Amino acid sequence: MQHELILILDFGSQYTQLIARRVREQGVYCEIHPFHLSVDEIVAKRPKGVILSGGPSSVTDEDAPRVSADFYDKVKAPILGICYGMQLVAIDLGGRSEPAARREYGHAKLKVLSGATKLFNELPFELDVWMSHGDHVTELPRGFHKTATTGDVVTAIENHDRQIYCVQFHPEVSHTPLGKEVLRNFLFNVCNCRGDWTPASFIREEIERIRATVGETGNVVCGLSGGVDSTVAATLVHEAIGDRQTCIFVNNGLLRFDEFDETLRMYKENLHLNVRGVDASIDFYTVLDGVVDPELKRKAIGGKFIDVFQAEADKIGGAEWLVQGTLYPDVIESISLRGASVTIKSHHNVGGLPETMSLKLIEPLRELFKDEVRLIGKDLGIPEKILERHPFPGPGLGVRILGDITPEKVELLQKADKIFIEELHTFGIYKDVWQAFAVLLPIQS
Repeated sequence: MQHELILILDFGSQYTQLIARRVREQGVYCEIHPFHLSVDEIVAKRPKGVILSGGPSSVTDEDAPRVSADFYDKVKAPILGICYGMQLVAIDLGGRSEPAARREYGHAKLKVLSGATKLFNELPFELDVWMSHGDHVTELPRGFHKTATTGDVVTAIENHDRQIYCVQFHPEVSHTPLGKEVLRNFLFNVCNCRGDWTPASFIREEIERIRATVGETGNVVCGLSGGVDSTVAATLVHEAIGDRQTCIFVNNGLLRFDEFDETLRMYKENLHLNVRGVDASIDFYTVLDGVVDPELKRKAIGGKFIDVFQAEADKIGGAEWLVQGTLYPDVIESISLRGASVTIKSHHNVGGLPETMSLKLIEPLRELFKDEVRLIGKDLGIPEKILERHPFPGPGLGVRILGDITPEKVELLQKADKIFIEELHTFGIYKDVWQAFAVLLPIQS
């Protein structure tokens, strides 16, 4: 099934991923692409609407990021410009945007004007909004009229005939309490979206995609960490091809208290995964002997993991595919914003496959955000204990022990961490904390 698509062009805003999450929360699939995506590529994707994100640049800068000159003529879908996106629309279509006397940052009271149409439908005439901009629109393009102001600043404009709507505030942030309704109006009143993207539909379609990719006889190997991403990815692939997927769960000796045994049992008994548990803790302690520098620890642990994983994968034989728990933010952060010559960040899950492993990748979660992965996991029947688990680094407790690592220090830290986490659960605040952990210092504190 081809889902309706909202396309978000990223101009470097810190809130761009938040825009995507707010859109998807309303059951509409969306994708983030760099602002320099060609018009032909945009048109080929047949979006129901296009959102131009905010950004740190000034539209008056000589090197300010812009869409191509024919963007507004060739893209027939409705457009929503947010913050920088609004200023860009104004400049590109013949209006003016200038630096403000003072930067507007923080809460503001927005007044919706009479004549505002679909974007502010069924909303109050006064809204609390969040501003973050240094430029403002001083002259509207031909065919546009202002639909909202904050004081004497133009805060929203639209051209109803061309289906172009712009806001100076950020509807995607929680500081704009009714921002979700503004986005909803754009999605459903302007773009006429249906809202057909759900966890259940994703699972169904991804299972079909995996089966088509792997075929009827292909075999798959998957590395499990005990965390949310790898567990959900493995469970989804298992739903598609069953025991033709072999999972490898490595104990590096740096996991949390009893984590290896408990998680391995859960994988086998609850999720019925075809999983091999490999206790390689002694091998890891050996390569870490005397290593103190945190970065050297990470490299030693990562290198040894690849060795152990590859050795186990070789024992399986016949595997053609490797499952990775790559998420959508990993993919976004690996895409250049400024062009092919500049990369924001090279993520470990993207392009990180050792060259010595001639396996093709399956990344069933690469279109999802973390909160969506948890929803998928819930639909797949994965225990809440796994889905609500705090993030845990790949090197494990190795980076939470300052100084050299010994089995005795690991055991001490495991027990301290266990007590701390148990207390968070006892007081019912574990889910309210994004991350909590104990650290072992080399001195008395």
